[in-house]
Amino acid sequence: MEPPTIIKPEKLADYLEVITKAVFESGMSWRVVEAKWPGFREAFHGFDPAYVAGLSPDDVDRLTTDTRIIRNRRKIEATIHNAGAMLDTDREFSGFGRYLRSCGNFDELSADLRKRFKHFGAFGAYYFLYVVGEPVPAHEEFRAKLAATKG
Repeated sequence: MEPPTIIKPEKLADYLEVITKAVFESGMSWRVVEAKWPGFREAFHGFDPAYVAGLSPDDVDRLTTDTRIIRNRRKIEATIHNAGAMLDTDREFSGFGRYLRSCGNFDELSADLRKRFKHFGAFGAYYFLYVVGEPVPAHEEFRAKLAATKG
């Protein structure tokens, strides 16, 4: 299996898209998520954080019936929360990229990401940071560390 493609985020929506993909892949086959991803882009208006953060409970109800996406209410609600958290973080650090580089090391950044964003575990944080081109430990090292903390 090939690793995910690394991107160079150009706008906040690029970061939100990767976080959302990590959220929806949690506990699911990445192939299922990937097959529906064009529908996600449409349903979440290109992952524009301001649009997504402004979604209402009625919008959540509508999205839970949208067959273009995976209709998991908790993950949809997490995406809305995460858009708001991303906007807050972007303002707080005068740029989301600055935030990512402010935490010192992978472990600190991973822990902070998991506090700020919902439905976002250790592997989701690793995936996100890898895809957006931030420094991460080697995959084998990360898996061994993750296994050691669970054991």
